[in-house]
Amino acid sequence: MTEAKAFDRVADDYDRMRGGMERGRQSAAQLAGDLTAGPVLEVGVGTGIVAAGLAELGHEVHGVDVSRPMLARAAQRLAGRVCAGDARALPFADGSFANLVFTHVLHLVGDMPLALREAARVLRPGGRLLAVHGDPGADPDELVAVLDRLAVLQPPRPDTPEGLDTAAREAGLERLRHEFAPDYERATTPRQLLESLERRLPPYLWDVGDEVWARVVEPALAALRELPDPDRPRVQRWRVHRSVYVKV
Repeated sequence: MTEAKAFDRVADDYDRMRGGMERGRQSAAQLAGDLTAGPVLEVGVGTGIVAAGLAELGHEVHGVDVSRPMLARAAQRLAGRVCAGDARALPFADGSFANLVFTHVLHLVGDMPLALREAARVLRPGGRLLAVHGDPGADPDELVAVLDRLAVLQPPRPDTPEGLDTAAREAGLERLRHEFAPDYERATTPRQLLESLERRLPPYLWDVGDEVWARVVEPALAALRELPDPDRPRVQRWRVHRSVYVKV
């Protein structure tokens, strides 16, 4: 399943299951302090929750994505400022933007070094690239324990801090800073997480076959179904890797 087709399939449920504008505003607030003056492009804009959060803070934000159903939702938040396009061949002229943002996208683009070269191309000299990347983390709880059981299904990620640094340097981007820090808070019920997993919303579940589903995923779902108070939210504070680069 290609990334575009997979996100096409989950577009209707994406905001509801991933925190919607509340999460987008929280993430945008963490990113905004590292932006430089000038227009912003979010690559992999999705439904536009982070981009809209940045726009609410006064930034001129544009978005690009490979999934047209996701873009249709982003267009409601960023009217006239979104378009279809691939991170590996951005439909913009050289030096079009002062800032470029990747939010939990670099592990999905297919060729991260090429995506970073394209990012550097459309950035102005001195422009900034902001990336939220790598594996997020939260303090242990009942729901995080279930997700940890499914971690074996996740392929190796190219967007580790070390991997991103190497690809960015080769693209002509110099790192200003990196942090593993709080990004957003979510209150999730066991029932909500169960629905998300049953509908295969996480990318690592898109192509899981029947045998692996029965052996690995179904026991995790069963553990979720057995939790008490299935409609009581469990509050999780998620930390993410954030890196900031400048085009040299």
